[in-house]
Amino acid sequence: MISDKMSKSLQAAICIRDIFEEGKKLADIYGKENIFDFSIGNPNVEPPAIVNESMIEILKTEKPLALHGYPSNIGHPDVRAKVAEYLNETYKTDYTFENIAMTSGAAAALVLISNTFLDISDEVITFSPYFWEYKSYVESLYGKLVPALCDQKTLQPDPDTFRAAFTERTRLVFINTPNNPTGAVYTEESIRMVCDILREKEQEYGHPIYLVSDEPYRQLAYGGIKVPYIPHFYKNTLVVYSYSKALSIPGERIGYIAVGSDVDGFAEIMAGITASMRYLGYVNAPSLQQKMLLKCVDASVDVSQYERNRNLLYEGLTAMGYECIRPDGAFYLFFRALEEDDAKFCAEAKKELILLAPGSAFHGPGFVRASYCVSYDVIQRSLPAFQRLMDSYRKKEK
Repeated sequence: MISDKMSKSLQAAICIRDIFEEGKKLADIYGKENIFDFSIGNPNVEPPAIVNESMIEILKTEKPLALHGYPSNIGHPDVRAKVAEYLNETYKTDYTFENIAMTSGAAAALVLISNTFLDISDEVITFSPYFWEYKSYVESLYGKLVPALCDQKTLQPDPDTFRAAFTERTRLVFINTPNNPTGAVYTEESIRMVCDILREKEQEYGHPIYLVSDEPYRQLAYGGIKVPYIPHFYKNTLVVYSYSKALSIPGERIGYIAVGSDVDGFAEIMAGITASMRYLGYVNAPSLQQKMLLKCVDASVDVSQYERNRNLLYEGLTAMGYECIRPDGAFYLFFRALEEDDAKFCAEAKKELILLAPGSAFHGPGFVRASYCVSYDVIQRSLPAFQRLMDSYRKKEK
């Protein structure tokens, strides 16, 4: 028998993973082309050509033992310096290689940070709806995740629910913008509000509270919208980044943590992150993927393809009468289910071969998430199915 904590974690995760696996089974029955799978955020835009070209060149030119041997736990110094250089040029920061720790994607980074900061029953606030794995990252390390519900009309952080979420045990706040599952980009006004409350609570409780900015979708913002760089607004910020979405390489597991030298306890934090890599068994980020970043650190996929998908799905669903908030980033549309029970609504959608993720899995009951990182053709062909779904509910109302 597995542990109680793992059993509880599996119950939280099972709905989305089951939908993904069920989609494969339905594809075998009805044909993959007839399944409208909006369940999982797996990029469908090909990586920039330079990604594969760089890896091939590295494999041909680097000495095998040096390339495939253990690097420093927190990464190759030249790669960390390259990441720091990019951030300094892009966001006017003053990082050096000592401020960067390379990680096996953003997920590993968040676990490492949780292990570094949390004692038993320490609390982490996050804005809900939130990425469902946050709960397992925090609570597997015996912390407690505390949701602060966003404004349900704008999907922006709400000051009252945020302020009410704090206690003396609050150590971290996770913020994710552009957001999974809502696609919302938190405005500069929202960021300033969050940071003002954080400073207020730091003073009230007499200890630092760290803001962890989880940014795997930073490059996926539409219509010229700028995603605020949070360290400019709050000193005690740790930035977590993954190249999974910007480079369409989620299977390669490469990202970083950036910590400014002026962050309270900087040296101890970096030492804790390094030690956590050893203690938790991450050891180091993949060496080949680190080296690839020397040429790809500023590369990105063609974001216009996701924006085109966003426009088609949003405009199509709102024209039918679905209640949607237009997403400004990521590749998710969070819209209101046609009945209170969002899981039951997803089951009804499945009858039309539409696969959606229930909002309850993201602490957003009454909503569903559609991942539009699929082909444009899939969205086009799904619209009649969404219309039939809407019509079936309208018939029930009569």
